[in-house]
Amino acid sequence: MNSRQRFQETMRFGRPDRVPYFEEGMREGVIETWRRQGLPHDADLSKLFSYDKREDIEPDLDPRPQFKRWPTGSHDLEKVRRRFNPDDPTRLPEHWAERVKAWKHRDHILILWVHQGFFVSMGVDDWQRFSEVIYSLVENPQLVHEVMAIQGHLSARLAERVLRDVEVDAALFIEPIGGNDGPLVSPKMYEEFALRHYEPALDVLRHHGVGMIIYLTFGNPRILLPSVLKWGFNCLWASEVNMEAMDYGDIRREFGRDLRLIGGVDLDAIRFGEEAIRREIEEKVPPLLEQGGYIPLADGRVREDIPYANYVYYRRLLEKVTSR
Repeated sequence: MNSRQRFQETMRFGRPDRVPYFEEGMREGVIETWRRQGLPHDADLSKLFSYDKREDIEPDLDPRPQFKRWPTGSHDLEKVRRRFNPDDPTRLPEHWAERVKAWKHRDHILILWVHQGFFVSMGVDDWQRFSEVIYSLVENPQLVHEVMAIQGHLSARLAERVLRDVEVDAALFIEPIGGNDGPLVSPKMYEEFALRHYEPALDVLRHHGVGMIIYLTFGNPRILLPSVLKWGFNCLWASEVNMEAMDYGDIRREFGRDLRLIGGVDLDAIRFGEEAIRREIEEKVPPLLEQGGYIPLADGRVREDIPYANYVYYRRLLEKVTSR
């Protein structure tokens, strides 16, 4: 099987030759650190380890130009509308026509980024803006609805433009909605102010037959998952999580085949060494593999504090366990 077939078969609870292997997003600083720890200087990680090729389509979802100060009242909404113009041709990736042509006969996984999530859409980049948004949920809810509707329209139109040209294997919504103690809004407020404004984009995805809609989130959004499923998401990718609250075995027992899973391997175990890695992989991964609809992956970006030898042991053991 090629990477695309393997991903599709896994996400359909089928029988792939093996599950896909994603790369954990190492930056150059990690590679430099690992070279001092034994990684050959001319080594290519994609040749040292088995990785399935994945490519992401990332339309520009930001305001143009950036706001010096985000709107705090309805009188500013026209500025928001002007800066979120979905018809701007430069919102699609560069060399779009050439890339579309190259994708016609691809054998790798292609994922479309659709939305940046509630707080990013509301312009939260510091404590001051966070406070304004939280107070607005109660004191000026109409403003929040208007801003989210504008962003939702942009996301839907850009998804439509992409999907007219190319068939993707999955769509991705990124939702940094809370911390390890839980989400920063209640399920009811999340449905009212976020999920309802994702609906236009979700409609576009359904219209174009995109069957895999991934919810990439952080921390501990556990109490939001029933709402997330209700609105049509069917795959969870939880990163940098509270492992106790977001244990994938528990989540699979609660939601069954309604929720595919990506991730679930505690990054801390890779930091701690071989015994911790062995226990993490051999206890968690096989039951989920047997049930299907699961891609094992570390639950966050690999950083410089993870030794190269630990990462090698983790990848080799993961490949061994998943090939049984």
